[in-house]
Amino acid sequence: MKNYLEQSKIEFYKENGFVQVDNILTEEELDELSEFLEEAMTQEGTNSFATSAKGGSYYKVLNQKVNVWRDHGGMSRYSFHPKLAQIAMELTGAKGIRVFHDHGLWKMPQDSKPTAWHQDFPYWPMTEPGALSVWIPMHDVDEHNGCMMFVPGSHKIGKLTGIDLANPQDIYEQIEGTELEKTKPVKIPLKKGSCTFHDGLTFHFAHANNSDEPRRVLAIIFMPDGTVYSGKSHPVTDNAGLEAGKPFGGGLFPLVARRK
Repeated sequence: MKNYLEQSKIEFYKENGFVQVDNILTEEELDELSEFLEEAMTQEGTNSFATSAKGGSYYKVLNQKVNVWRDHGGMSRYSFHPKLAQIAMELTGAKGIRVFHDHGLWKMPQDSKPTAWHQDFPYWPMTEPGALSVWIPMHDVDEHNGCMMFVPGSHKIGKLTGIDLANPQDIYEQIEGTELEKTKPVKIPLKKGSCTFHDGLTFHFAHANNSDEPRRVLAIIFMPDGTVYSGKSHPVTDNAGLEAGKPFGGGLFPLVARRK
């Protein structure tokens, strides 16, 4: 089995809770993915769903559509991409990797708002941490059009209370008096073809989009095979036939990589 990452990248991820990976996809793949994602985000579907309405407060933070792979066959080529899944397996040390869901993340221009500091894991119906996200922009990103920032080592503090991103609270109020409060965030501008992976517990933030075009990103949430469903209500798991206390499985949460 080919390893895509140097051990130093894996160690960096374990220590900091995020890592940048360059040349994740070829230029041809990125061009195709951009076309597919544009179609998936703008066409009506019955299995994917938007989490915000145009003009709403959350739409100013993110125009988000979840499970685009279920309505656009081309998207599954990338949401289940073996290289991405393999890297997720290397970073987590898992014996197998499943997809929880993908989502298109458009940060719209003009009236855009920052995405407040938050953890992802509090929103996911999983009993234990370990899941992670890959964040792939379709073009260059920097602080002008909505690049991400991370707080190194923040994944070690554990699960905190989830933030309402439409009316955000200050997550730092939950860590007053800790060493993490003093940790300097790291800004990650990316060139097209680069991406970041981050742990579901890692604090992250995205700048507002002050450009004239949407900031277009595909994010995919991977989870180690064996991750247990908590039973908590979630749009992706409601009516999916899962049983609380049992591992995720089946075709809606496919196994996309396994160790041989």
